[in-house]
Amino acid sequence: MTARISEPRTIAVFGLGYVGAVTAACLASVGHRVIGIDSDPHKVDSLNAKKAPFYEPGLEEIIQNTVSDGRLSATSDIRAALTDADVAMVCVGTPSERNGNLGLDQLRRVCEGMAAEVAGRSRQLIVAIRSTVFPGTCDDVVIPIFSGLPVAVVSNPEFLREGVAINDFLVPSLLVVGGHDKAAAQLVAALYDSLDVEGCVVSLRTAEMIKYACNAFHAVKISFANEIGALSEKLGVNGNEVMDTLCRDEKLNVSKAYLKPGFAFGGSCLPKDLRAINYRANRLDVKTPLLCAALPSNDAHLDRAIQAALDLGNVKIGIAGLAFKEDTDDLRESPVVNLVEHLIGKGRDIRIFDPHIRLESIHGSNRNFLFNAIPHISRLLQPDIESLLGWADHVVITQKPGKELGSALRASGLPLLDLVGFESARPTA
Repeated sequence: MTARISEPRTIAVFGLGYVGAVTAACLASVGHRVIGIDSDPHKVDSLNAKKAPFYEPGLEEIIQNTVSDGRLSATSDIRAALTDADVAMVCVGTPSERNGNLGLDQLRRVCEGMAAEVAGRSRQLIVAIRSTVFPGTCDDVVIPIFSGLPVAVVSNPEFLREGVAINDFLVPSLLVVGGHDKAAAQLVAALYDSLDVEGCVVSLRTAEMIKYACNAFHAVKISFANEIGALSEKLGVNGNEVMDTLCRDEKLNVSKAYLKPGFAFGGSCLPKDLRAINYRANRLDVKTPLLCAALPSNDAHLDRAIQAALDLGNVKIGIAGLAFKEDTDDLRESPVVNLVEHLIGKGRDIRIFDPHIRLESIHGSNRNFLFNAIPHISRLLQPDIESLLGWADHVVITQKPGKELGSALRASGLPLLDLVGFESARPTA
């Protein structure tokens, strides 16, 4: 049984659809005083009659208990709902428009209705947007509506799946609150303090983006499993056995591994094996658009990096890292080699340092790949980082540097174009 919160709050929940009704009932179940608001009389009447306005396993039982205990009620009167509210949660729909954009009409209408009722309010109201909205919506749409009013806006995206929404709320895997006002964001995070989850208090736009990142990742995982399953079936392989075994690897496959923005991938395995699996799928007449998109997606990311380097202008550009990743001298299909080729082709003056690349130690296909791509590489390679930093006006970081190299880059005072997220890990003063 879920423990009660230590400091009950009064919460107004706008919208009694799947997200709003579950949010209202579950918040009431942990001890808050919750008022649901909806313009649909059926939803309001159903909740006050201790009935769920739609079917969701376990919802009606919670509604019956919390309405009976006086912790949950519903109304269509915005003013009455906001009179004692500490927090107003917005759970209205943001349906797709024909062009794929979000429809924000309901969001605007609800926020404008609230703004009309809080003009004379003496204490702050926290408006928490639980509706799925694109990054910038709170800044560009919601906050201007409450301009000049005692209102703090935060994003508190929901992660509820229909059919298991009660469990998703009471046993959450993720809790995110973002806002410019950290105290307001922390107060909203504290609404869930009886639940077994550590709240992630982030920036406002980060909170909005996390919801999209999660849903996109879920969609990609489903599509990936289905494409592997379809190809496995054509090859006489048990797709479930493949994916079940894949999931046993919690170090690389089902983990944080690779899930960090950085530079494009390369090397002797990933590009080659993606080409092979896509070739075989095509020969078997199995459409695998997700797998087919991986290499073009990687190319597009590399193009963004190339353009960022070109945008530095006609300065002396030092390249820190040449292999396809750190701690190796493998240059096969290294995206850095492609980057260097483009910069040279555009007439940029460059020099390169990689702590593990020594031309006299490179042999075979590794050497052939490098010299075919950059025939005059020997004139560009620097013997040490000091030589590179002493020559360059700007340094492009293409692989995560080791401790010594990282310290040298930070101490150089040179502007750094970081393509791998190295600088994002720097401690702040």
